[in-house]
Amino acid sequence: MTTLHDPEVRGFASDNYAGVHPEVLAAVAAANGGHQTSYGADAYTQRLQEVVARDLGADAQVYPVFNGTGANVLSLQSMLPRWGAVVCAESAHINTDENAAPERVGALKLLTVPAPDGKLTPELVDRQAWGFGNEHRAQPGVVSLTQSTELGTVYTVEQIRAVADHAHSLGLTVHMDGSRLSNAAAALDVPLRTLTTDAGIDVLSLGGTKNGLLGAEAVVVLNPAASSGLSYLRKMDMQLSSKMRFISAQLLALYDGDLWLRSARHANAMARRLHDAVREIPGITLTNVPEANAVFAVLPPGVADRLRRRFRFYDWNPATGEVRWMCAFDTTQSDVDDFAAAIRAEATQVA
Repeated sequence: MTTLHDPEVRGFASDNYAGVHPEVLAAVAAANGGHQTSYGADAYTQRLQEVVARDLGADAQVYPVFNGTGANVLSLQSMLPRWGAVVCAESAHINTDENAAPERVGALKLLTVPAPDGKLTPELVDRQAWGFGNEHRAQPGVVSLTQSTELGTVYTVEQIRAVADHAHSLGLTVHMDGSRLSNAAAALDVPLRTLTTDAGIDVLSLGGTKNGLLGAEAVVVLNPAASSGLSYLRKMDMQLSSKMRFISAQLLALYDGDLWLRSARHANAMARRLHDAVREIPGITLTNVPEANAVFAVLPPGVADRLRRRFRFYDWNPATGEVRWMCAFDTTQSDVDDFAAAIRAEATQVA
């Protein structure tokens, strides 16, 4: 097939824009050939279960799926009755970027609370964790944390444990949307288990696509008592892969070694490099210090539009001129330096 794009072009819109890590492509190729039993009864999915149990705890159960939306919806469905509700931050991905999939596909209600830094606290949970036994109100049953958050912040181990302990004391279970969990773990320099199993997370949406996979995520049940029916729900919600070995092979390439950590560390480092390269440019206001792989900045009028002629990125708050720049596993130092030089040139032109 003829290549239809310029592989040298890089953007800063999303880590989803990045290609597939060569080690992941090699893993998919290695899993090819011959016949393997379908729907998860294959050698690669069996090995993935062993790896997940090794790294996240002997009770951990893994359910590979196609995408992050599916992982989140399935996780929450399995944790709640029909009348259940999820407490989450207003900025949580399940609230802002899932096009109502939790509500319409999952048939559950989101109870949101303002969280200026994107992170829930026990006190913020209490704003929606009430009305138990009131038949007129959707019943809070799950607290969902996004790690790292949509605002680029990272929950510390202590912060996760505080929310989880409080939620459990109220009879609630805890879900983590870990689409960028690897970036958070790399930023904190801790194992994945430290941020999940050991911190009190019950069910985890384990990310992969944003960290170099072709298209693979997983639901990981860390506390079997907190989830039920996933085997049936995965099929009902069209997230059951017939050729699951290729989904599992991608996840194995990422998590059976240190590829997840190498890739996440690199993306985080590129975000810091970008931040440092533009922080002294007149007219540019950086609104965060990167904790993971996202940089937020307010640009003078017109600068963003001119920059987007060469570099893709998204507006975050059009009313204030705030934009978001994301770095990925394949972002290079020269990518960052070229982008920073373009930002300087455009901002200087305005000044």
